[in-house]
Amino acid sequence: MSSLIKSLALLAFVSTVSAAPAPSCNNATAPMQVRLAYAGDRGMRVSWNTYGQLPKPSVKWGKDIDHLNHEDFSDVSITYPSSTTYNNHVLVNHLEPDTLYYYLPQCATTPSTFRTSRKRGDGKPYTFAVVVDLGTMGPDGLSTTTGKGAANPLKPGEINTIQSLAQYKSGFDFLWHPGDIAYADAWLKEEIGGYLPKTTTAGGAAVYERILNDFYDEMTVVTSEKPYMVGPGNHEANCDNGGTTDKTNNITYTYSICVAGQTNFTGLINHFRMPSEESRGLSNFWYSFDHGMVHYVQINTETDFGNGILAPDEPGGSGKENAGPFGRYPNEQIDWLENDLKSVDRKKTPWVIVAGHRPWYLSGTTCLPCQQAFEPLITKYGVDLVLNGHSHVYERQAPLQNGIIDPAGLNNPAAPWYITNGAAGHYDGLDTLPATLQPYTKFALDTVYGWSRFTVHNCTHLTHEFVASANGSVLDTATLFKNRKCELDD
Repeated sequence: MSSLIKSLALLAFVSTVSAAPAPSCNNATAPMQVRLAYAGDRGMRVSWNTYGQLPKPSVKWGKDIDHLNHEDFSDVSITYPSSTTYNNHVLVNHLEPDTLYYYLPQCATTPSTFRTSRKRGDGKPYTFAVVVDLGTMGPDGLSTTTGKGAANPLKPGEINTIQSLAQYKSGFDFLWHPGDIAYADAWLKEEIGGYLPKTTTAGGAAVYERILNDFYDEMTVVTSEKPYMVGPGNHEANCDNGGTTDKTNNITYTYSICVAGQTNFTGLINHFRMPSEESRGLSNFWYSFDHGMVHYVQINTETDFGNGILAPDEPGGSGKENAGPFGRYPNEQIDWLENDLKSVDRKKTPWVIVAGHRPWYLSGTTCLPCQQAFEPLITKYGVDLVLNGHSHVYERQAPLQNGIIDPAGLNNPAAPWYITNGAAGHYDGLDTLPATLQPYTKFALDTVYGWSRFTVHNCTHLTHEFVASANGSVLDTATLFKNRKCELDD
C-alpha cells in the first residue's frame, strides 16, 4: 500500500453509502467554498465543503438555468482530524467540450456556471491565469498592517490579489495555483509577531482551520466559476513553517506541535480532486491536462524525486517537513513525467507548460534537487515554458538549458523559458531580490503584488503579462515565438 493510500486511510473518513435520500438542507448541509477542476474535456469535478457529512453528495446540471435535468452523485464526503468541515467531491461527466453549463451543488439555492475545457487541437486563442504563494487576505492575512518580521502591507483601499482575480475572471479560462495555498500554517508565526492573539499550541488547530476556511471562502467568487487547478507547495506540508522560535519567551517549537490534520499535505489531499485519474498521475501531487493548444503538467517539487535525489519536504530533506513520499515506488513521479511528456501529440497540443512550486533558476535561493530531478526531462522533451514561485518576488528569466542562456532569446529558442512569480501576497509580504541579479534575469520586481496572465494566441505565439493586483496595470510583458507547423482546428 502506498504512503498516500495509508495517509488517506488514516486521516480521511469516507462516506460509502451506496444510496441515500437527500438530507434536509440546513446549516450543516449548506455548501460553501465551491470549487471546480477540469476532468478531461468531457468532465468537471465539482467540490464544496459542508459542516456536516453528506451521505450522497450530488450536483444537478444542465445547459439551461431553468432546466437542470441531469444529476450526478458520489460517495465522497471526507474530513480529517482537526478539520471543522467535510470535503465533498462529485464528477460531472459526459459533457460537451468548450460548453457553458449551469450547475447546482446539493442544498445550494442559486445555480452557478462553468465552461468545460477546449478539446485537444482546438486552435482558438484563449487566456489563463497563474498565481503562486497566495494567502488569506484581511485580519488573519495580508492587510494594511503587519506583525513583527513582516513587511509590505497593503495601502489603505488597495485591491489585493484575490480581489484582482475576481475583477478580471471573465478574461481567463482557468486559474492555476502551483503551491502555497492559504498560508494557514503561518498562525504560529503571526502570533509570535503579535499579529494574532496568542493561543495555546493546542488551540492552534482551531486558528489554522479558521485561516484555511477564510481563504477558501474568499476564493469562492473565482473558484465557483473558473476551474482552480492546484499543486503542492511547502506550506501544505506543515503548520509552523517560518515561525518556530519565540525569542521573547525563549521557546523553540517543532512540527511536533502540529496535529495530524495539518501535516503531510493532509489538507491538500482532502480538499481537492485534480485530474490525476484521467492523466494516470497521483492525487493532487502530479497530473496533467489538455486545454486547446496546450498540454499542462503539474509536478511535485516537495517530495518523490526518485533516482536517489532527496526532495526538500521529505524526512531528512532541506525543508525538514517530514512529509511523504507518496509514490508506490521511489521513481514513480519521474517515470510518470517521462511517459506523460513523450506521449504528447505536438501537432494537436504544440505548447507544453510545466508548473512546480520551487524554482531552480532565480536571483536568490534555488532548488538544486529540483533541477537534478526535472530539468533533464523538461529539456529532453522540448517543454516550452516552466512556471514556479516559492520566492515571493517576480522574475522573468531567459530560456535556459543547464544554466546556459539560449542565444535565440524568445525568438524560437530550443531551451525552455522560465518564469518565477511568487508575488501574489500573504501575511508575510514580499521578499527582497539581491542587489545583483543573475545574468539570465530579464525583468524583476520585489515591491508589487501581482499575478500572471498568459494568452495562447496560436500554434506559434504565447504572451505572458505580469498584472499588478492594485490597479490591473501590466508591468511586464513578453511573447514567446516557436517556429513550427501544427494541425489545429479553427
